Amino acid sequence: MNPLLDIRSLTTAFINKNNMLKAVDDIHFSLNSGETLALVGESGSGKSITALSILRLVPAPGKIISGEIYFNDQHLLNLSEKQMRNIRGRHIGLILQDSGSALNPVMKVGEQIAEIYRHHFKFDRKKAFSATVDLLAKVKLSNAESLYHAYPHQLSGGMRQRVLIAGAIACKPALVIADEPTSALDASLQSEILALLNDLKREMDLSLLLISHDLAMVSQIADRVAVMQNGKIVEQNTTEKLFTEPEHMYTKKLLNAIPKIEFGAVNSSADKQL
Repeated sequence: MNPLLDIRSLTTAFINKNNMLKAVDDIHFSLNSGETLALVGESGSGKSITALSILRLVPAPGKIISGEIYFNDQHLLNLSEKQMRNIRGRHIGLILQDSGSALNPVMKVGEQIAEIYRHHFKFDRKKAFSATVDLLAKVKLSNAESLYHAYPHQLSGGMRQRVLIAGAIACKPALVIADEPTSALDASLQSEILALLNDLKREMDLSLLLISHDLAMVSQIADRVAVMQNGKIVEQNTTEKLFTEPEHMYTKKLLNAIPKIEFGAVNSSADKQL
């Protein structure tokens, strides 16, 4: 069986008149159905540009220079922009780090999700409302019907992040890309969001591409880890082997900067008071 996502020799660069900076430099990795792959590294290593490259959303003057991106055996770089708009959200969901900027501040949070249902499934307003309320409850938000009518500034950071997760899974995509989904939250909320993602992954049989600089968090949820440095993937392996038998000096440096790891320590959200 072919991987759900297969990245081959991908290079993405930012180009001006005088030079070219390769933010992603000839990387290779794959992600299987139902698997969680973590892409880790320090800020500026190329993790987020990799995610944007997959979705073909690299901002100018950035550009995909070469490589292949296969999703469900479709070569995404060969698709039209109209075809890519159908892939985004419908088949690949995205969870961003900053819920404050990702959500429209002058639009009710429920309407922002209902719009997804109306766009991709042509639901009428009543059906979109009902589906949205059910989804808000699914991501463990209490009083979902009331929250539908709330604006982002009326919600806490943790609640806004749950709304982003709801939007990412609304269409039951095969793949969710989570770009630093917990780094803007305090430690207790990070644990709750991580447990929620783990539950949803199992329940919905999602594949998860997790982008993070937090190796301790990655150790609790990822099946495999790929380490990025200066736009290159310098090491990738199963989570346990990478943490117990790292090979690259950069990986060892990252691991030496964190406390002792306990694998699989994440609990399901059912074990937490959310």
